[in-house]
Amino acid sequence: MKEIKALKGTKDIFGDEMRKWLDIEEIIRNLCDDFGFNQIRTPIFEFTKLFKRSVGETTDIVNKEMYSFVDKGENDITLKPESTAPVVRAYLEHGMHAEAQPIKLYYISPTFRYEKPQAGRQRQFHQFGIEMFGTDSPTADAEVIAVADTLLKRLGIKKVELHINSLGGPECRKKYNETLKAFLYTKKEHLCELCKERMDKNPLRVLDCKNEKCQSELIGAPTVLDTLGEGCKAHFEQLQQLLTAMGISFIIDPSIVRGLDYYTKTVFEFISNDIGAQGTVCGGGRYDKLVEEIGGKPTSAVGFGAGMERLLLVRDAENKEAVKEARRDIFIGYRGEEAMVQAFKFINNLRQLGISAESDHLQRSIKAQMKYANKMNARFSAIIGESELEEQALQVKNMDTGEAATIPFTQLVQVIQNLLSEVQ
Repeated sequence: MKEIKALKGTKDIFGDEMRKWLDIEEIIRNLCDDFGFNQIRTPIFEFTKLFKRSVGETTDIVNKEMYSFVDKGENDITLKPESTAPVVRAYLEHGMHAEAQPIKLYYISPTFRYEKPQAGRQRQFHQFGIEMFGTDSPTADAEVIAVADTLLKRLGIKKVELHINSLGGPECRKKYNETLKAFLYTKKEHLCELCKERMDKNPLRVLDCKNEKCQSELIGAPTVLDTLGEGCKAHFEQLQQLLTAMGISFIIDPSIVRGLDYYTKTVFEFISNDIGAQGTVCGGGRYDKLVEEIGGKPTSAVGFGAGMERLLLVRDAENKEAVKEARRDIFIGYRGEEAMVQAFKFINNLRQLGISAESDHLQRSIKAQMKYANKMNARFSAIIGESELEEQALQVKNMDTGEAATIPFTQLVQVIQNLLSEVQ
C-alpha cells in the first residue's frame, strides 16, 4: 500500500524544531503576562458567516482561501482563517463587554488558508495575536504596537522596520474611496480582472493586489492620509508622539492597508528583509466597527497577529543559536536485572524533583548505553553493576569534563541536585 504522507501545506513539528516553538511560546506567555493580557482559546471552526461578515466578501481570504464545508448537521462551517473575528464573537457571547474595560486578550492558535505554501506560511499555520477591547485612545494603539516591538526584541530579531498608516474612520474612508476610484478608472484597462471587479465594490482592496503589473499602475495613487478628518488626523499624530516617547522608531507608509476589511484608523506592519518578498512578520491595527458588525454595540478595539512560522524563520535567519541545545541531566545505565531495578528507582526519584533523568529500555551493552548517553547530550552519567550493588555506591561522571566521583546510593539524589546547580 502506498505510504500516506502529510497533506501539502501542512507540517509535522518535532525534535529540535519543537524546542524552538516551545521557547517562543514561553517568551510570548511571559510577555503577555508583563503587559496584562490574558490567554483565550477559541474553536478551530466557526460558522462561515462570521468570517464573511468580518473579514469582507471582497478579500482574497473569503474569495479564494477559506476551508469551508457543510457538516453533518447541514451547518456552513469554516476552519478559521484568522483569529480576531472568533475572539470578538467570544467577547460578545460571554458578556465580556459588561466587565471592566479594556479587555486584553491573547491567543496562540492554528489557522487555515488554502494558498500556495511559501517560506514561513503553510496552509495550516499558527498565529500569535493580541486584542484590546473597549478603548478608542491612541494609547491602546501604542501599547499594542509596543507588545509586538518588545516581542521582536526578546526574540533577538533586529532587522525589522515598523511601518504605520491610518485608514481613517467611515467618513474619511468614504471620501478616500471616491478619490481612489476616480484614479483607478484612469488605469482600468491595465488592471487585472479581479481589480476591475473590486474597483466599485471595495476600491481599497485594489491597493492590496499582489499582481506586479497592477502594483506598477498604482504608483502615484492618492493616499488615505490626504483625506483624514481632524479627529482621525489628531489620533494618528498622538500615536506618533507616543511611539516616539516610547523609543519605538517607525516609518509612515501610506501603502499599508492590510488584507482585511475590518480595519479603521491605525494599521501597521513589522517588515523584515530576511524572508523574501512576503516580509511581513506581524501586522494589525484598529477595528472600531467589527464588534458592531458581528452583532454587538459599538466598541472600539485594536490588535495584531503574528505568524509563528515567520517569527521562527526570521529568528533563525538572525540568530541560529537562540535556543540552547537540548540536554538530559543524567543517564543511569545498568548491567543485570537487579541493577536495572535500582537504576529505574533512581531515575524515578530524580524525575520527581524535576531532574531530567534517563535510562536504557533496550537492554543494550554498557558501551552502547554510553553512546546513547552521549547522543542525548547528558550532563552526567553513571553505571550500576554487581560491584556497585555490593558497595551501594556508584561513579558519577561529568560528561563535559570527564571528571568522576564515587557517590553512595543514599546520597545520590542530593549530590546530583548540587552538581546540577553548579553547571546550570
